[in-house]
Amino acid sequence: MSDFSCNGCRRAVGDYCSGDERTRLAAPAMTISAEHTRIAALGAAERRVLLELVRRGPQSRVRLAERVGMSRASLTRISRVLLDAGLVLEGEPESPGARGRPAEVLRPRPGAAVFLGVKYTAEHVYLVLTDLCGSLIAETSTPLPSRDFDEALEIGIAAGDGLLGDLDNPSAVGIAVAGDVVVEGGESILRRSGFLGWDGVPLARRVAEHTSAPVTVFNDVNALAGAQHWFGGPRHSPLVVLGVGAGIGSGIVLDDELHVGAHGLAGRVGHSRIGAVLGAQGRPCANGHLDCVHSFATVPAIEEGAGVAPGEYAEAVRRAVLGEPGARAAFERAAFAVGIAVADAVNAVDPDAVAVTGEGVHCLDLAPEVFRQGLADGLEGRTADSVRIERPLFHFDLYARAAAVMAMRELLAEH
Repeated sequence: MSDFSCNGCRRAVGDYCSGDERTRLAAPAMTISAEHTRIAALGAAERRVLLELVRRGPQSRVRLAERVGMSRASLTRISRVLLDAGLVLEGEPESPGARGRPAEVLRPRPGAAVFLGVKYTAEHVYLVLTDLCGSLIAETSTPLPSRDFDEALEIGIAAGDGLLGDLDNPSAVGIAVAGDVVVEGGESILRRSGFLGWDGVPLARRVAEHTSAPVTVFNDVNALAGAQHWFGGPRHSPLVVLGVGAGIGSGIVLDDELHVGAHGLAGRVGHSRIGAVLGAQGRPCANGHLDCVHSFATVPAIEEGAGVAPGEYAEAVRRAVLGEPGARAAFERAAFAVGIAVADAVNAVDPDAVAVTGEGVHCLDLAPEVFRQGLADGLEGRTADSVRIERPLFHFDLYARAAAVMAMRELLAEH
């Protein structure tokens, strides 16, 4: 599974860079407009057509009418609305060399909208701007001196203002965080983020005080699953994306829709008890569970098992690569635990593919046989060889990209 790519204009997305504080521009040759009101004013039928073009790329009117289930007359009328609003363009024929009258295609106009995506970690805030095709416009990251919510919020807002430049407002804002995100009264609430220490904070509402654009908060792995399904290569459905890092969680796509469950808490696969298999006893995870997947597979658990200080995960990887027994053992335990987590997700969802990503996935490279053993031990009704494991490229700002894509999804959703 690849990094997100653009279906509307087929522009390549650049590789990410790293650094404590940086800004990168991928300036497209187009005029950017962030007037979300143009999309917000669309009716359900217009949104359905625009959504189809954004997701699947340029199409002829005939094919588009078939895909969205409309008559050609209705599609002609709706196309005119979208063209007049500057949201789509008429393009070149699909098959210029074909016989007969060429079929002109409709395509989304990338610069018709810009979306701001934000990802908070304990140490940094990552921000990106994407266009209507999901392609990168610009990105930045800024270190956070503490986990204090108000301070992190101010730093994120200032970084967003700097990234937007002359644009007063984006079309929509998406924020990705590790934690439990629920919708209450139409507002997305970060109910609990043990890693950040933010519990019950009205993150969306606080950010919305600084912009007229709609703001939505997403669980980061859910956002990644939704974005991968839209722009991440082959559109598997069912699909599971497993994120391994400070915690472990999964995002689930069913019937071409992101599935978050009745309470926004679907995808919790990290607390199966595996201590007896690993010969360990009484090792707690951050939630107080003993000898569960979290107890062995998260970055903090690997650091502890490898005998390195908190925040020295790279040193744990280095020691394991060099063959240091304690570090190797820590990554082998993590690999087995991740295999069990993948098996739990496969047993529950029966997906076509499982994408495993995050900053803590080195165990799959350092102990691949142990991972396969954990997967095989945990599966019911399927063999390990039948499970397609995909490894998307990872950097933290991919979560910000995903948040921007999810903000686009929310804005384009039929109301």
